Amino acid sequence: MPTDPIERLLRGLYSVALYLLAPITVYHLIWRGFRQPAYFQRWSERYAVYGDLPPGPVLWLHAVSVGEVNAAVPLVNALRRERPDLRLLVTTITPTGSERVQALWRDAVEHVYLPYDLPGAVGRFLDHFRPHAALIMETELWPNLLFGCRDRGIPALILNARLSARSLHGYRVLAPLVARALRTVRTVAAQSQADAARFLRLGAREEQVAEVGNLKFDVAVPADLAEFAAHCRGQAGPRPAWIAASTHEDEEAAMVAIHRRLRARYPDLLLLWAPRHPERFRVVAETARAAGWRVSTRARARWPQPDDAVFVIDTLGELTHFYACADVAFVGGSLQPVGGHNLLEPAAAGTAVVTGPHLHNFAEIAQRLDDAGALRIGADADAVREALQALLDDAAARARMVEAGRALVETGRGALARTLALLRPLLPVAR
Repeated sequence: MPTDPIERLLRGLYSVALYLLAPITVYHLIWRGFRQPAYFQRWSERYAVYGDLPPGPVLWLHAVSVGEVNAAVPLVNALRRERPDLRLLVTTITPTGSERVQALWRDAVEHVYLPYDLPGAVGRFLDHFRPHAALIMETELWPNLLFGCRDRGIPALILNARLSARSLHGYRVLAPLVARALRTVRTVAAQSQADAARFLRLGAREEQVAEVGNLKFDVAVPADLAEFAAHCRGQAGPRPAWIAASTHEDEEAAMVAIHRRLRARYPDLLLLWAPRHPERFRVVAETARAAGWRVSTRARARWPQPDDAVFVIDTLGELTHFYACADVAFVGGSLQPVGGHNLLEPAAAGTAVVTGPHLHNFAEIAQRLDDAGALRIGADADAVREALQALLDDAAARARMVEAGRALVETGRGALARTLALLRPLLPVAR
């Protein structure tokens, strides 16, 4: 238990504030539920009430949502191969993350939502599952959770750890508490030197922080990728295609405007459109129809047809496959200050990549891709459209970008092996 009186004071104030704000969590679930009905389900897990779920011990990995789950794929698959005797628990916060876990591993791993960072809920969660270790993906610094792991002797590691300058600034209000919580962590396995430096500025000790690289480089390319892409292109007909991937609501009007301008030059151009959030699937399809285009969707039609102008990818877990069906990809979350999304997926799939300027969540990867000639960054929607058009015009330029992107992904591999080396000493002896 903590002996630092300042820690006790800070934890007490933080926890009191959370309990006072607890009714807002119910309002949040209801508000999100009207947009995404899955938020109305499994509320008990949000407060660590598990009913008949089996107790621990487990090896626990937490991944907030789809992006973090995808980053964890090589690690979870490697652990399943090496240690089939271990029970694996994967927690998320969002329903889309939950759906991705279940689509990837079904019953091979257990899944619940991570509870809110209330002391009682955190205690019930940790006491129920009794994890051998807490493997926390990227940037989930919940003070009560980290202190709870320390108080129970559970080693906690932050894996594939990243901390943008914006996030570092955002922690300033809770910095004294977060710094103390961070110092309870066994290892911060940082994606880059810049991330490692920011964790040190936040309060981690030098001996805690190790630069191991980015697990996203170790994601395997699906074995059926070429076959899938050939079938998709065969169904769509011999024509150019671009993909708008992981777009957000405020980017949708820009995608319509870009596609309209591009179709003025390429009248048979196909847009493969994959919104970031499932609640936007239907809206995006309706928006494209309202623009006067023929639209079909993955859930209903399965494949784009020769007379489709837009094909909405309204399923989860297939984005990498559809990247390979396009000549050029735009990765969303980058025309507004979201911070961008995974730029390595299209590069690994063999597609030329274009993005907007807001890349603070992927700054290091974007810089490496840009330096390698594997990425074009548009300052605004018009510049993105110009980059897409230039690449649709120039097959040789696309080929050079594809080669450079694949080479960069290949040379970036290795974080998985280094991460496993950190984990193995913490695992129980194999039965």
